[in-house]
Amino acid sequence: MNAVTSNIKNLFRLKTVPNEEIQPQLPKNEVLSGESNEENRKRTYHESGYRDSSRNSGNHTALSICLDAIYSKFQNEEKELVDKQNKLKEPYLNEQKNKETEIKGLTVSLDNKEDQLTIIGEDIKSVQDKIENLKFEINDLPRNPEAYNVKATKGASTKFWIGLFLLLPISLYLFTFYISTSYSAFFKSFDANGNIIQSVLDAQAFNKAWSEGPLEGAFVTLIPFVFLGLGYLIHMFGENKNFVNYAKVALLFIITFVFDAILAYEIESKLYELNKTFNSPPFDLSVAFTKNQFWGIIFAGFIVYIIWGLVFDFVMKEHKEKDKIKNEQVRRQKDILVHQERILDFEKQKEEVRNAIGSIKELIAKAKGRIEELQNIIDGVIIPTKDYKLYASEYMQGWITFISEKLAVSHSVKQDMIEECKKQYNYNLNKVGANSDSQNSVYMSVL
Repeated sequence: MNAVTSNIKNLFRLKTVPNEEIQPQLPKNEVLSGESNEENRKRTYHESGYRDSSRNSGNHTALSICLDAIYSKFQNEEKELVDKQNKLKEPYLNEQKNKETEIKGLTVSLDNKEDQLTIIGEDIKSVQDKIENLKFEINDLPRNPEAYNVKATKGASTKFWIGLFLLLPISLYLFTFYISTSYSAFFKSFDANGNIIQSVLDAQAFNKAWSEGPLEGAFVTLIPFVFLGLGYLIHMFGENKNFVNYAKVALLFIITFVFDAILAYEIESKLYELNKTFNSPPFDLSVAFTKNQFWGIIFAGFIVYIIWGLVFDFVMKEHKEKDKIKNEQVRRQKDILVHQERILDFEKQKEEVRNAIGSIKELIAKAKGRIEELQNIIDGVIIPTKDYKLYASEYMQGWITFISEKLAVSHSVKQDMIEECKKQYNYNLNKVGANSDSQNSVYMSVL
């Protein structure tokens, strides 16, 4: 008996199956024969218990060994019931098919997610290429604006800075000239001992004007801005090419010339009065036009003013050209920011898809693991432990019947023996799982 038990334990290992597994029912036309077989099987176990008890005098230690042998016998009987095994394994086969179908669906979903991941990666690469192209265009725009349909002069930035470099010293010259000449024309008093050139271009004109009063100081300080403002208006009117604007530009040039002539006339008048004799005619325009000093003052201001206006107009035009390029560069910078935000969105989508792929792979792995478990169950033997409890109880009844009826000992001794046998019986049921919530036990071959 011990040898049989040992061999069974070496060939199989125990796995508990949830209680909710439903045992198959016999067809209606087999109920009578099924009940007959069950009764015969119960009687056989009962008789075996009575017989084994008689051989071992109802000893509870022997009962433990006999119950192990009975369980091994029950296993072998269940293994031989092929139809019953097929019925018991049917739920596991169905679950296995469902898991295989589930894996197919998960595999399709996994392929779709991987394709989606590839598409997102291609989208990111495409946007990154656009960003690189925009960066190249930003650097190349000043050199080749026509290549990007930008109507701007090539090299506008360099011309702008050269023109600005020239414009600053010319502006300083005009400030110095008009401060000096306006002070000399309206506020300065000439004396016979003064040098003429020094008297016209007074290096201390700014300080002297402010020392004479705030009105004089403000006048000589602000008058250069009048001429610069006239030059700015000439540039603005010159931007729109039409007859009215041309007339306005001509009028502004005339006004500037007249103003310079007034300054020259006032200065020359003071110098003429300082140097005239009794035979000298009164000073008027006819006299002024004959004086080199008069024309020198006009051209020292007006001609330089024209040069300043031309340079200023050139700088503004180049700045406009430069602005065209700058605007295109700024627009491309904004496009880069938009594309970078798109990349961030794609990266978020990519991370979500990766997480989904990881979850799907985990589900596939679990499903495959469950399929392997189900296959081991299908390849093994399913033992209905609740049925074993039924037949083991018949065996136990036979064992106790012998003790009660045939064993020649006192009643108290019989009761003690029966209690010990019950303990061995319950221990055996617990050991094989018949007292647990499990409906079946599965024995799988040990490889």
